[in-house]
Amino acid sequence: MWQSLWIAGTAALVAVAPVRADTSAITDVRVETSADGLQLILEFDGEETPQIFSSASGNTLIVDILNTRLRLADGDRFSADNPNEAIAEIAVSPLDENNVRLIVTSQSGQPAIEWNEAGGALIFQVTTAEVETPTLPNLSADPSAEGDARPDDIIEILVTATRNLERLTDVPRSTSVIEQEQIEEQMRVTRDLGTILSQEVPGLSPPTQSASNFGQTLRGRNISVLIDGIPQSTNRNVARDLRTIDPGAIERVEVLRGPTAIYGDGATGGIINIITKQGRGEGITAQSWLDFNAFPSDFGDSLSPTIQQSVSGRLGKIDIALNASYTGVNGLFDGDGDRIPPDPNAQGGLADTTTLNVSSKLGYNFTEDQRLQLLFNYFHDDQDTNYTTDPIVNELPGRQKARALSGLELDNSQQTDNLLVSLDYTNDNLLGSRLHAQTYYRDYFTRFFPFDAREFPSLGNTIFQSQVESEKYGGRLQLNTPLFGEENGNLLWGVDYVRESTNQPVDIFDPEVFENSDGLVYRRIGDRTWSPLQRQDNLGLFAQLKVNLGEKVVLRGGVRHERINIDVDDYTTIAGDAIEGGELDYDATLFNIGGVVYPTDEISVFANFSQGFSIADVGRVLRGASAGFSVEELDPEAQTVDNYEIGIRANYEKVRASLSGFYNTSDLGSTFTQDFQVVRAPERVYGVEFALDVTPSEKWAFGGTFTWTDGAVDLEDNGDYDDPLNGFRISPIKVTAYVENETLPGWNNRLQALYSGSRDPEGQGFGLGEVDSYITLDLISSLQVGPGRFVLGVENLLDTQYFPVVSQLQGQDTAYAAARGRTLRLGYSLSW
Repeated sequence: MWQSLWIAGTAALVAVAPVRADTSAITDVRVETSADGLQLILEFDGEETPQIFSSASGNTLIVDILNTRLRLADGDRFSADNPNEAIAEIAVSPLDENNVRLIVTSQSGQPAIEWNEAGGALIFQVTTAEVETPTLPNLSADPSAEGDARPDDIIEILVTATRNLERLTDVPRSTSVIEQEQIEEQMRVTRDLGTILSQEVPGLSPPTQSASNFGQTLRGRNISVLIDGIPQSTNRNVARDLRTIDPGAIERVEVLRGPTAIYGDGATGGIINIITKQGRGEGITAQSWLDFNAFPSDFGDSLSPTIQQSVSGRLGKIDIALNASYTGVNGLFDGDGDRIPPDPNAQGGLADTTTLNVSSKLGYNFTEDQRLQLLFNYFHDDQDTNYTTDPIVNELPGRQKARALSGLELDNSQQTDNLLVSLDYTNDNLLGSRLHAQTYYRDYFTRFFPFDAREFPSLGNTIFQSQVESEKYGGRLQLNTPLFGEENGNLLWGVDYVRESTNQPVDIFDPEVFENSDGLVYRRIGDRTWSPLQRQDNLGLFAQLKVNLGEKVVLRGGVRHERINIDVDDYTTIAGDAIEGGELDYDATLFNIGGVVYPTDEISVFANFSQGFSIADVGRVLRGASAGFSVEELDPEAQTVDNYEIGIRANYEKVRASLSGFYNTSDLGSTFTQDFQVVRAPERVYGVEFALDVTPSEKWAFGGTFTWTDGAVDLEDNGDYDDPLNGFRISPIKVTAYVENETLPGWNNRLQALYSGSRDPEGQGFGLGEVDSYITLDLISSLQVGPGRFVLGVENLLDTQYFPVVSQLQGQDTAYAAARGRTLRLGYSLSW
């Protein structure tokens, strides 16, 4: 029976599966004309029909034929130039040792294919469409419902959850994959990655609308953010890990929800692994992007441009992907039309900010088995503003909205720099095992907005501006060794090492000049140490075992042992207190075990137990140490989290859904009090997550997610969890929903909503204030025009005046900033 593969998109994504014993071989390729166009016939000698995965962009259609090798009598490639008037080229070549890629390039319009299998041959019917059919991102892959169907003609590969190439439904964990198509669609309303992911990922807190992801937890605990497997955290946690790369450089994002130690410490809530773009397809292609963003309430002061240029492709053994983007954000305005201060919710702002990102990935394939890959990513944020937050709101009665005040004079602006370089080597057949070796270097710098601490003795009664400087290098070596036969299981084992040096100095400002200028002029008079220089070494040893019990049961289990050493010299605090340095040693051994059962091809049920761990933010504790304190007085015990989870996934042709429940506990906490002291009491967090995507027809799609999380702390350590965890950890109920329609050929529209509920925990203290609910609505529209696409995005379509959760939890009104009002974004993208 003919199978339709009409799939449109902006890029292709194929994650390569491990070598299989049942690999087929394509022995002959030929092109024949037919009444409906062209037929491409691929003869193969395997017993099973190869798996097919396809996507299209512009005039190019890419079809990847999995678990297949190319064995032609006259060479290792096939090409046909101008086989008819509509088709410019057909090319068939090896993608790697175990997969074959077919590329069809048309003269105009988008190519499309239908295929069937008959008499030991794959027969592709090739046609062209007059206009490009837009992608409905949720039709083909469900990023939030963990979408992968069990049938062989739908395949989704994940690397984050197991550090290995895996079928998504074989992983006994809640996972989400956000494809490039979803990311680019969300970029039509915002380029803030935290906002994009919150719309797509259940379990992730609502967006903060600031430069920081502080308060944006995953399942009520901390997130570990990676770029191509490289940790973006610093041991003096500044919670800006999601703002280290532009979304335009991202191929996909893989999110593992729930505690894990698979990559080391810090992922007590889960992992967000950002996979950068890789050059794919023969030849070089380019994409240009230009858009303008503005607030109708103040068009002139808010008009902001974005320019993005990407080049990618493959030439012989070399593949390259280069992406450069520039965004200039001017003023931001809330639903009442008022300017939002440059430092909303005291966590860093996005107003009056220029952002530059240059990212490249260069690969060289020595042989079919061996590959060397170089990654370079540089991200720069600079907030050059003459606005600050008006301190008068703290003196007015009642709850007051934060106000912007002009006239700021500040020498060193808020800024972020992130330089990342890595070198990867893979060998798919090293004595029967697959080797992956990686070494990397990261140089990170961020400077915060000034802070008036004249009423805080522990902060020296000063006015200061802090910055975090971090340098990190590390590497990992892992091998994937088949066991019990290649189809029955494997053992992944290896070692990780990271060395990081971090400190947090501050500039001190003249209080008299500050006072006489009504808080507008900052004149530097000196510098001090806030967090001392910390040298941290992490060494981790790990092993992960996978066993397939037939086709219906997959079992997994693993162990990781981590050792951490922190070395701190003697230092003097910002308040002038002398502190004795010393060393801290942490170690932890973590386990995980889980399994997946397939009652049917469409249903998978999973359960798992996993452990994650993290050490306290030592630098944050040490910056408030009192006189006579010694570093070695700190508690050297790491926080270990035990997590239990069950879930079910359904993947039918038109319906995809997932439901999971989790419960995790830790004997030690990592929550902070208002005066930066660590609360080391037992904690428990639990919740339910649901996702649904329905495609009733080719032109319609709808769905959404539901997230409920709660948690408590046992401050008395008596077994009674009477005190709720604060709102920076536990977010209110979050619901997202969307409906999408291909209104006319080439014109696609999406309406999406995000609801954040209310929460009023009992008790008083840091982050325990009442939170009010809000709902936002966005419109995304795109229209194919010629060789490119016009896009229109409207964020906060109804111009709702609301306050993000993190703003509502702030104790001072200077940090009680409203969210963005109605925002328009109009752009055009062109592939060439």
